[in-house]
Amino acid sequence: MLTEGWDATTVTHIVGLRPFESQLLCEQVVGRGLRRSQYFDLSVEEVAKVYGVPFELIPLKTNPTGPREPPPKIHHVRALSPERDHLEIRFPRVEGYSFRIRNSIRVDWSRVPPLPLDPAVIPDETLLKGLSADEGGALSLLGPGRTEEVTLAAWRKGVRLQQVEYELARTLTRRFTEGIPCEIPVHAFFPQMLAAVRKCIIERVQPLGGRDRKDVLLNPYYGEIVERLVGAISPDVEEGEAPELPRYETNRGPGSTRDVDFWTSKPVVECEHSHLNYAVADTQRWEQIARFYLDRHDCVVSFVRNFNLGFAIPYLHNGEKKDYVPDFLARLRWDGQEVGTLILEVKGYRDEESAIKQAAARRWLQAVNNDGQHGRWDYRIIYLPTDLNGAVRAAAERLAQMSSVALG
Repeated sequence: MLTEGWDATTVTHIVGLRPFESQLLCEQVVGRGLRRSQYFDLSVEEVAKVYGVPFELIPLKTNPTGPREPPPKIHHVRALSPERDHLEIRFPRVEGYSFRIRNSIRVDWSRVPPLPLDPAVIPDETLLKGLSADEGGALSLLGPGRTEEVTLAAWRKGVRLQQVEYELARTLTRRFTEGIPCEIPVHAFFPQMLAAVRKCIIERVQPLGGRDRKDVLLNPYYGEIVERLVGAISPDVEEGEAPELPRYETNRGPGSTRDVDFWTSKPVVECEHSHLNYAVADTQRWEQIARFYLDRHDCVVSFVRNFNLGFAIPYLHNGEKKDYVPDFLARLRWDGQEVGTLILEVKGYRDEESAIKQAAARRWLQAVNNDGQHGRWDYRIIYLPTDLNGAVRAAAERLAQMSSVALG
């Protein structure tokens, strides 16, 4: 609806009336206010007053929730090409591992996280009683009948530790002889696996409270110990076996910071020694401090925050395939020479799955370094951002040593 002056050619006021208390005006209606009464002298100011969003709001109804917050700022994160192409970071995409066992195996015990048998997580005893209710209708133990205690004592009494070891060794033997190329006869492979199982139960299984090492035969511990050993067993290179190698993705080639181009509402920080214009921050302080140190470290050629980058380390947990996404990748140098790439994780706490992720990262490193197509790699995890400088320097020195050994 328009309210106009007496002159049909001049619009002095525009009031937008809409159903449902809306005050929005379409551009055609607002355009009526652009009509002047004369055009021979444009220095004469003519004004049309427009009432409606977003010009001038006529209060009709108070918003009980208060004023709306402004929408978050959106940032465009991208590679700065070609001016920063010399800071590009490339990485392989690993989806699994492959190897062939001919004579003997080895266990990398650094890739076998401890397995705590914790009754606080999975109880090993409980109380049973016939159902009875109190006056309020809630179940209660105070009613008639005898309370019965149910424990694992009877089961443990009928199971020997040797039986647990043989059962685990049999499962692992079947897993390797049927799932991967294995040229060792079963009667020769089983003793090697049994020795690994025995050492694992003694050194890695941690019974807490009233738990017993024999409880590892129960789920979910049984599946977890099998996963841990499968991830740590590989051909014995020192005995002449071919090393474990990565199995790369077939539908995608190696990843690169050149491919990064996305928008985000998360906080971002500008970077100097990065192929990207911004580093995305997921936490309030820790990752920002780590980014600050990386951007100024004399051993860092370039770095990138691993956010929407596409770099991940595969691992298995509770029978489910997962991806471990570390925080940063950094190209390092030592004595002026570039030596390799660092995978860096900044973590503020320790938990069981963190140890599993670290074991997966060590396996990834070993396989990719065995292949050698993508340079030398190292992995570090820090629990305080102030430890970053020392960790980066130690990684650069280790990569330099690896390069010198390979050249020698």
